[in-house]
Amino acid sequence: MPRLHHVALWVRDLERVREFYLSLLGATSGSLYENPRTGFRSCFMTFSDGARVELMSQGARGEAPTSAPGFGYAHIALSVGGRATVDETIERLRTLGVRIVGEPRTTGDGYYEAVVEDPEGNRIELVE
Repeated sequence: MPRLHHVALWVRDLERVREFYLSLLGATSGSLYENPRTGFRSCFMTFSDGARVELMSQGARGEAPTSAPGFGYAHIALSVGGRATVDETIERLRTLGVRIVGEPRTTGDGYYEAVVEDPEGNRIELVE
């Protein structure tokens, strides 16, 4: 069966978003890849369960290339281990000034989740 390998995000400020995933969400960072010819930069952020997010930027201004889809992604979902942990994580992120766009709740399809945004407005669901 196929399984999710990673989710890739185009970001404007790779270092700022990388620090968000490191400091606030507990990921570890792989090595920075840079292509000096094209200006492409990326690194993989890995969580304790093996889930990975690739952060990518292009050029000096951190622009996504024109070949990138213009509609973006909807969200990524990160399992944090239980309802109490969702609540605790949201409160911790709130005190750190992270934008909470969806308070903890049980969705229509039965998931307990909350939604935050990273520094560039990418939505992250925190699920049990």
